[in-house]
Amino acid sequence: MARKLSILESLLIIFNIAALAADILLLLLVLENPSDSFTPECPNIAESERIDCAPGQVVTEDVCRWYHKCCWKPAADTKAPACFFPRNWGYEVTSVHTKTSTGLTAQLKKLPSPSLFGNDIADALFTAEYQTPNRFHFKITDFNEMRYEVPHDNIGLLNGTADESLLNYYIEVIDKPFSIQVIRKSNKKVLLDTGIGPLQFAQQYLQLSFRLPSPNLYGLGEHVHQQYLHNMSWITWPIFTRDATPTEGMVNLYGAHTFFLCLEDTSGASFGVFLMNSNAMEAILQPAPAITYRTTGGILDFYIFLGNTPEQVVHEYLEVVGRPFLPSYWSLGFQLSRRDYGGLDGLREVVHRTRDAKIPYDVQYSDIDYMDGKKDFTIDEQAYPQLADFAKDLHDNGQKYVVILNPGILKDHNYEAYNNGSKSRVWVMSSSGFAVGEGYPGQSVFPDFTNPVSIQWWTGQLTEFYSLLEFDGVWIEMDELSTLLQGPNHKCESNNLNFPPFTPSVLNGSLLVGTLCMDTEFYSGLHYDVHSLYGYTMSRATDLALGTVFSSKRSFILSRSTFAGSGKFAAHWLGNNAATWDDLRWSIPSILEFNLFGIPMVGANICGYRNNATEELCTRWMQLGAFYPLSRNHNGPTYRGQDPAAFGPNSLLLKSSRHYLNIRYTLLPYLYTLFYRAHTLGETVARPLVHEFYQDPDTWKVHEQFLWGPGLLITPVLYEGMNQVKAYIPDAIWYDYETELAIQWRKQFVDMVLPADRIGLHLRGGYIFPTQQPNTTTETSRKNPLGLIVALDYKREAKGQLYWDDGVSKGTVLERKYILYDFSVTSNRLQAKIINNDYVDPNELMFTNIRILGMDKQPTDLNVLLNKNTIPISSYNYNASAKVLVIDNLTGLKLGQEFSIEWTLVVSDLEKFNCFPEDPGVSEESCKQRGCLWERTAIPGVPVCFYDTIPQYAASNIRYQPTGVTMDLTLLADSASARAAGAPSIASDPLSGKISSLKLNVTYHTENMLQVKIYSPIDKRYEVPVPLNITSSTHGSSENCLYDVTVKTNPFGLEIRRRSSGTVIWDSQLPGFTFSEMFLSISTRLPSQYIYGFGETEHASFRRNMSWNMWGMFARDEPPAYKKNSYGVHPYYMALEEDGNAHGVLLLNSNAMDVALQPTPALTYRTIGGILDFYMVLGPTPELVTQQYTQLIGRPAMTPYWALGFQLSRYGYQSDDEIASLYDAMVAAQIPYDVQHVDIDYMDRKLDFTLSPSFQNLSVLINQMKANGMRVILILDPAISGNETHYLTFTRGQENNVFIKWPDSSDIVWGKVWPDLPNVNVDGSLDHESQVKLYRAYVAFPDFLRPSTAAWWKREIQELYSNPREPEKSLKFDGLRIDMNEPSNFVDGSVKGCRNETLNKPPYMPYLEARDRGLSSKTLCMESEQILPDGSRVQHYDVHSLYGWSQTRPTYEAVQEVTGERGIVITRSTFPSSGRWAGHWLGDNTAAWDQLGKSIIGMMEFSLFGIPYTGADICGFFGDAEYEMCVRWMQLGAFYPFARNHNNAGSRRQDPVAWNATFEEYSRKVLQIRYSLLPYLYTLMHKAHTKGSMVIRPLLHEFTDDNRTWDIDQQFMLGPAILISPVLESNTFEIPAYFPRARWYDYNMGSGQESIGEWKRLAAPLDHINLHVRGGYILPWQEPAMNTYYSRQNFVGLTVALDDEMKAEGQLFWDDGQSIDTYEKGNYFLANFIATQNTLKIQVLHNQYLSGSNQLKVGYIRIWGLNSSYVAHVGFTYNNQQLIENNFTSDPYNQTLTIQLTEKNMDLKELTEVIWIYGDSIFPTPNTTSMFPTSPYPTASSTEIVTSSALITTPDIASTSTTLFPDITTPSPTTPPTANASDITPFTTTPPEANTTSPTFPDITTPSPTTPPTANSSDMIHFTTTATEATTVDSETSISSLLPMTTPFPQSPPVVSTSAVIPVTGAEEAGSANSTVVP
Repeated sequence: MARKLSILESLLIIFNIAALAADILLLLLVLENPSDSFTPECPNIAESERIDCAPGQVVTEDVCRWYHKCCWKPAADTKAPACFFPRNWGYEVTSVHTKTSTGLTAQLKKLPSPSLFGNDIADALFTAEYQTPNRFHFKITDFNEMRYEVPHDNIGLLNGTADESLLNYYIEVIDKPFSIQVIRKSNKKVLLDTGIGPLQFAQQYLQLSFRLPSPNLYGLGEHVHQQYLHNMSWITWPIFTRDATPTEGMVNLYGAHTFFLCLEDTSGASFGVFLMNSNAMEAILQPAPAITYRTTGGILDFYIFLGNTPEQVVHEYLEVVGRPFLPSYWSLGFQLSRRDYGGLDGLREVVHRTRDAKIPYDVQYSDIDYMDGKKDFTIDEQAYPQLADFAKDLHDNGQKYVVILNPGILKDHNYEAYNNGSKSRVWVMSSSGFAVGEGYPGQSVFPDFTNPVSIQWWTGQLTEFYSLLEFDGVWIEMDELSTLLQGPNHKCESNNLNFPPFTPSVLNGSLLVGTLCMDTEFYSGLHYDVHSLYGYTMSRATDLALGTVFSSKRSFILSRSTFAGSGKFAAHWLGNNAATWDDLRWSIPSILEFNLFGIPMVGANICGYRNNATEELCTRWMQLGAFYPLSRNHNGPTYRGQDPAAFGPNSLLLKSSRHYLNIRYTLLPYLYTLFYRAHTLGETVARPLVHEFYQDPDTWKVHEQFLWGPGLLITPVLYEGMNQVKAYIPDAIWYDYETELAIQWRKQFVDMVLPADRIGLHLRGGYIFPTQQPNTTTETSRKNPLGLIVALDYKREAKGQLYWDDGVSKGTVLERKYILYDFSVTSNRLQAKIINNDYVDPNELMFTNIRILGMDKQPTDLNVLLNKNTIPISSYNYNASAKVLVIDNLTGLKLGQEFSIEWTLVVSDLEKFNCFPEDPGVSEESCKQRGCLWERTAIPGVPVCFYDTIPQYAASNIRYQPTGVTMDLTLLADSASARAAGAPSIASDPLSGKISSLKLNVTYHTENMLQVKIYSPIDKRYEVPVPLNITSSTHGSSENCLYDVTVKTNPFGLEIRRRSSGTVIWDSQLPGFTFSEMFLSISTRLPSQYIYGFGETEHASFRRNMSWNMWGMFARDEPPAYKKNSYGVHPYYMALEEDGNAHGVLLLNSNAMDVALQPTPALTYRTIGGILDFYMVLGPTPELVTQQYTQLIGRPAMTPYWALGFQLSRYGYQSDDEIASLYDAMVAAQIPYDVQHVDIDYMDRKLDFTLSPSFQNLSVLINQMKANGMRVILILDPAISGNETHYLTFTRGQENNVFIKWPDSSDIVWGKVWPDLPNVNVDGSLDHESQVKLYRAYVAFPDFLRPSTAAWWKREIQELYSNPREPEKSLKFDGLRIDMNEPSNFVDGSVKGCRNETLNKPPYMPYLEARDRGLSSKTLCMESEQILPDGSRVQHYDVHSLYGWSQTRPTYEAVQEVTGERGIVITRSTFPSSGRWAGHWLGDNTAAWDQLGKSIIGMMEFSLFGIPYTGADICGFFGDAEYEMCVRWMQLGAFYPFARNHNNAGSRRQDPVAWNATFEEYSRKVLQIRYSLLPYLYTLMHKAHTKGSMVIRPLLHEFTDDNRTWDIDQQFMLGPAILISPVLESNTFEIPAYFPRARWYDYNMGSGQESIGEWKRLAAPLDHINLHVRGGYILPWQEPAMNTYYSRQNFVGLTVALDDEMKAEGQLFWDDGQSIDTYEKGNYFLANFIATQNTLKIQVLHNQYLSGSNQLKVGYIRIWGLNSSYVAHVGFTYNNQQLIENNFTSDPYNQTLTIQLTEKNMDLKELTEVIWIYGDSIFPTPNTTSMFPTSPYPTASSTEIVTSSALITTPDIASTSTTLFPDITTPSPTTPPTANASDITPFTTTPPEANTTSPTFPDITTPSPTTPPTANSSDMIHFTTTATEATTVDSETSISSLLPMTTPFPQSPPVVSTSAVIPVTGAEEAGSANSTVVP
């Protein structure tokens, strides 16, 4: 059965039907009579810019188009309006503007268009005022009638307007349709443009839209916005004060604030807009971006405020509406409240438990439960008896009492307050009398606070009530004007006030809900107009009333409803929130907004008003609430207690609350000062991050953190169950408040760990925070000593203020009854300066404690300066790790006195980093003008001008990821030292112009390799185009990395630490980091003094001298000399750490640079371009470091076997006949010799790819030599002559556009080098300069970076090899040497000079040779243009040092392509990765003794650099070599990987056959040793090629655990097994040699001895170089021959050098020695050799080369270091058969076994095992003095061999002094020299007297002697048994002078001895027994 409808329901149905009928009728009328008077203009308006034409309505297309006459187009975004205004709605200007210098007016007339809501105003008036330079005011009013305007007492009255010329804005008015633009004058940016939508001005509907310059909008209220930055996506916010629960959604709440602030961009430029209108309204935000105000009445009264920062806009706004009141000090204390304590006992209980818990606590509130019947000005004597006594108790305890009052007054004639008000008619009126609404006490009336009479009444009531109850402040609620739910009899009249034509989107869709009718009347107007002012007027009235109650004290008013300007009188709380995590979060944006509105004394109800709070929520809320400006815990009735002690005395809530409230109270002097600044300047107190860090867009959205003022960052936990937060750390130095440590983060989001008892508190560097020891009330804490926390910024500066007065009195600011300090720290001085001092504190407060955070150096000489007296400070503590200085127990620093504290920061010499490297003698003035420190010094090398530790860049946005670290580096504003600030800065500082924004990326490429790259993310800078071997995907995780990376801040630095040891291997937290356009500098601490590398520069020691040395790097044609930059550039070093671990660092930068080393130890890089791109490899062994480095840059090329042979060269061969003669002589002398070089002599006039008439038969000679196994290397230079008429090389180069040009030009950059002009006779007697000027041709330089150049270059090389026009001139070379490729130029820059002074003489000129002549000295102009492979153009300035590198690869490829073989390229100029394609010689050295040792250093360095095929010019290039020196150099050079004797034209010949037969013998002997070891050397080269192993090794690479090896550079290792100890000084026949801990065997003798790591002296006759083999290694070797073609056909042998555990191992790599990529193609043989005890195993790892037709014959196996027993049996396994070998020699005295297999025809690949078995023979007792052999084979006179029946006595692979080579020219000698008894060295216990006689050498000007000098017994070296004591040796000091005589060691051969490697042939060879199978 249907339910009967109620009357109300029936009426609603009838009403809806009637409305529908009306709509239909209206539509029919429109369709029947369409208006033709208005046609909408509907251009294609973007969705984001549409202005809704039917606000609050849902309309159809027809209604929109025909009724509203608007535009219609459905939008993709459903929130965007489909019905929107056309462009021709609105108003137009009808009268000429009346313009003045201070404003303008214009009459407006409505355009003919439909009316939206009726009663449109046809004529309006636009009035504009230029009020101040930053404030513009305009109004739009009814031209004909007065309309309601917000009373002017809300606005600060103006005394005048600004002159137009001073304005920071200007206005443009558009006439039709009318609109205005407000434009910022400085940048012409349109800030506001009303043209986006039409002006609407009706009686009850006013609308104006503004297009905005950015979507960064803040403000509007009061709502729960949930975030601080507005969402601009079609959001509508109603503004109309309402008692509504704060919740999510677009709900209008208690206050009305129409002000918004717009941040324009990262400059901080901002503006604000304030609409002075109190009617119900809404603001619509849309993504244009734009805002539209729609209001229901009044006028459009706008104020526009401009500011350079957001904070400045707030200042301007508050200048208009009024600045906040200065709160009483006590009101900043913690406050407690709740509704319904259940009576006085409950209230007392909470008070007492809070006191007992020692909770700082100042204010207690009472809610309406204290009232009698909830009536104002009454007390419920039943529930709250003796409430006045309770108030007195609070006061006695130093606490305050605040009571609540509501506006609703019970309409009861028995109620005195009602009667008094009625008499004065103070109530709001209705048409029937006093307006009545439902209040807390019941039916109530409401004071009209706009009526002056009401203020008198209110004052009287409060005064009377105070006489009953001494309260200290008033809490106002319900002042929206709020009424409770109305009864059914409450109805408002149906009129256009209560039911206006347009209702904004307010809560419930009605203006009447929860308040009085809109047609009620106020003294100042209709409720309709003034409703939202009620809270404001009540606060103002209360402030006036309390001014009477508290005649001399400040009042405290807490109001729920606010309006613009309420902050002048009242604080605000955020209303009746709930105990939810959402409400906790939402409180922060609201607090920030109310600071924006000028009401900084604001807070939310801590722990929530509604619902029960959990302890976790309440703990987190108390942590946050401790930093609300208004810190009040308040909750509602019936809910559980939530005061800090409510959860028990041991609760986390209590402990955390007490902790953070104590911090709050400690910082109250700072907070109070912030309120002073808010009161006097209009600053915010709780401040959004964007106000301080507007430059950083990441701060624009932050709303879960905030600041106190500029300095304290507060980061709460706002989510349940979380112990960390995603926090943003703005761009500053921040110190953790509780640890006082600077945090590493900056300008980034971080996961901040905050356990349950912690909130994030951080102090900003650069600020000083006044503090006071806390207590439980402010009354007691204000009696405690004061202090300062000084948080230094990066400049070691800070500033702050302290405002102090009595804390309660009125007018202290106006009457200047206060103390105001300005604190500052600059120049190591803390200054406390008095700005105002008209208050004397009764407590005689003192500053007793000062804490300075971020003090990066140990301060000394601390003094207080007080009353012109200097008082030393004795009580202070400096924590170096925390960088905190604490000065405590200060006395005499009374509040109100000025004082200062000074200290000195001493910079030790080791911490001085050169700030003026270009001028060591810089003046103090110039130094300080650069912003640096200056101090005179007497210590050489220590800079007088050095950086302060003030950084230039700050790291921010630091992000640690599994694959690396990224961060931003931002240039700090003014990084000059404060100590240097006294000097004026120089605008022309050459090192200025720093790049402001950088990026630093750390990439974890592998577990042992990482990259650190610093570059500009904005401006693309040059980067080195050298390809590196880096995988595309980085290492997946940092877990297994050998390193840890930490970003250090304050100042910025990067720390890289070895994970296993904790050693810091890189720490760039050092001063001087600079990144400017043409100067980049970075310093790092080093882990030790042991640094190796950096080149190419001649170094006097392998370890770099760390004593203030600087080395330049820039490719230059510069012969090796001390500290002169030479041919190559290698910005790479290897460092040894103190524990022996090693790492390497490459700076991939090709610009001119230098590196400075200082004993800190530290390193500074300075380069003049590019970027900073570091690669670090972590080893951890030195050998692994090199392997990892070459893995990065590319493994070295595999040399052909022949390239390891000896090589001859000379610049100055006169003809091919001379070379032929030399070749014949070398063959005749039987000196091993593989390669003949030909220098530029072979060229016609030194033109590449030509042949001189003197060398017409060179082609024939080359072919003849190659037929005999020789190889030939020719030279090429890059410079190509342009003065030839038929020179195809140049012609084709031009055609292919290969030459380097001037920028933006097709003109070649011409230079001069070797080529001569055609048709000239060169006078060689002239000096070089004259010859260059007269005879040298113009040359062009190929650009080898350009891809087309490679093809051209290869073609020219092809035609050199196979001349297509003159085949007889084809030169079948095997390799090429490329010279002069720095590139070298005989004129500076070009033949016509250079055009760009800045590039050729840059602002910073690195420490280079000829730096005074500029970078173009001896090379090209730096502005010359080259083309990179990607087509981009680059200056030679950047790529100069890559020239040789870029030439090398195409040359190497050309050699292989034309020869079809592996070939070799030897290049002079190198860069990292050059080793992939070439070897290197150490340049044009000098025939001088010091060059021998330096060549060892150079080789070891180039081994580090990944170019193992390196050597020096043996016997020197420049000058005449001296006989003895050349002998010694030949001995040393025989062990260079690249062993070449080469010298200069005009110098005497120095090849081995240029001297005498003895020289030939010495050379032959040592080169035969080399050739015998070539299988070992070739295997080393293979390992270098495949694994990056070093060939030439410093001892430290093998014996890193012995730190004595770390300085050794006069000995070196060939691979891991051979120790070479050469003679490096004249007239030296004994040398000191260090033997690390190992067993060492004399190479010539095979006898060994253990070394514990000691120095020994070794005999070094002139014919001898000391070689020792390291126990534990097996050496493959081969019988030598005249060249490698023949030696490779000889027997191979194995030398097994057993260690003390009777073990050894080795390897052999073998291929055809010449084919390309044999390893890569698998065409090779590789075997491992492993010896253990009495077994040698041969394991074939790979074999696709040796075969039956291609065998490697095994001839010898030597085993050293056996037991002192005879070997009785030898067996071996060959071809899987076990055999016995009887042809062996066992020498138990020398502990050697020699097995000869030359008769066995054994192929190495089939030999798998050799076994030797000891026998039991009785040894004869040797003589007391044993005579050890000095020749490599025993004789009867030198040793006794005991033979058993099982043994065959044969020589130990003894031989004649020369071997039998293939008979090429003449027979070889067949008899060796004879050794005699004088050639042996006896071991004795008493050393003989030293001989002072030195041997004589042939005069180099006379023929060499034909017989060698003879050594006698006096030349022998004797040893004692005294062990050496460890001695520290300076790297620049001769080691020999420090060495004692030491334990005996196997002796060296005499002056003349026989070879140790060539087997005896013929009759001297003993017979061998037949082999049998072992049973």
